[in-house]
Amino acid sequence: MDRSRLNFDDIVRGRRSVRQYAPDPVPAELVVEVLEAARWAPSPHGRMPWRFAVLTQPTPKAMLADAMAAEWLRNLEMDDQPPDVVATRLRKSRQRVMAAPVLVLPCLYLADLDHYPDLQRQQAETTMAIQSVGAAIQNMLLKAYQLGLDGGWMCAPLFCPAVVVGALELDHALIPQALITLGYAAADPKRRERLPLDQLVVRWD
Repeated sequence: MDRSRLNFDDIVRGRRSVRQYAPDPVPAELVVEVLEAARWAPSPHGRMPWRFAVLTQPTPKAMLADAMAAEWLRNLEMDDQPPDVVATRLRKSRQRVMAAPVLVLPCLYLADLDHYPDLQRQQAETTMAIQSVGAAIQNMLLKAYQLGLDGGWMCAPLFCPAVVVGALELDHALIPQALITLGYAAADPKRRERLPLDQLVVRWD
């Protein structure tokens, strides 16, 4: 199917969260188009409080996967997960990272935001920036689908941002928010049912 001819509703409803990818490489020009779509997301004061690290080579992907796995192991052990369950979850997570042809790490960058003397407004400023990172990620995922790619949204970096920054030797002003996998789906993922609109709209005057 040529997704470039899809209308907006078809793109929104067609986008799916993929965990298994074919080994086919993703052309760099398509990755650029995905990142360009992210650049046009709304942001507080137009400050664009996001930065992106792109990984396509096995070595940096393995460094990231191993560092996150070590932290996740500690978390799972605190949750009293059975050893066999822990081993399986770690193996599948590492496989997911390593098998994706492209990894994009969206990071929050707060240095250019407005600064306020009170905590409440400063927290609101940070929240706006985090929301805008989510908007940028959504733009990426929709553009990827239109281009014939598929994507997945992994939240693991949220639980160990300092570990991710250290593993990839990133600027410490960056705060990893997610890990976006990109490639060509090896199989159609299962789709979760969406709640009907009448359960989501809580007031309409």
